Amino acid sequence: MFSDTNPIYEFRGPFGIPVQIGPSIIILFLVFISFNHGLTAMLYDLAFLALLIGSIFLHEMGHAWGCLVQGLPVRRIMLYGGGGFCEHARSPSRYEQELIVAMGPIVNLAIWAVASLIEPFLPNGNLAWAVYMLANINIFLAIFNLLPVHPLDGGKLFQLLLMRFMSPRTATRISGGVGVLIAVIWVPMMIFSYLYLGLVLFFIPPIALHFQMLRRAV
Repeated sequence: MFSDTNPIYEFRGPFGIPVQIGPSIIILFLVFISFNHGLTAMLYDLAFLALLIGSIFLHEMGHAWGCLVQGLPVRRIMLYGGGGFCEHARSPSRYEQELIVAMGPIVNLAIWAVASLIEPFLPNGNLAWAVYMLANINIFLAIFNLLPVHPLDGGKLFQLLLMRFMSPRTATRISGGVGVLIAVIWVPMMIFSYLYLGLVLFFIPPIALHFQMLRRAV
């Protein structure tokens, strides 16, 4: 959901990597502010959204670092309402992909660990709230991205690790089968997440893609 590729703004990030902002960020902003009433609630929602987008940006920078240390140029990083992606200038090998894909969740786990260590020592207030939310956002992003479904990092890592022990075709079919199973139970998971955890999940695993992977290697 909210996926787009045509930027409305671009700037140079770390290592000179072009960072582009997709127009669906505006939709995400409107979704967030539509659920609150009052200036204070809006300011907290904007702060949460800034922490979320910043964490996604650092996640994608992790992917970019995984490219650069292996000599793989990065064409751009795109941030949009549904997340982000890191685009390489050439196709990486299977083994290069392992580090590239893993670095996104690793960055989120590192931010969670640092924020969790700092937060107990901060006095109650807006800074403590921001660090607490930063920790929670990043542990959620790490766990969510490690789910074994495509196009999430977990789905790619799962398939890549299977390829170390079996043929690419068999690994693809197993990865597709696991993805189909998760896609089938995803809607009940979304309802449970909203009712009991207060989390709204906009992402839905593409069941057609996983079914295609299950039936034949793609």
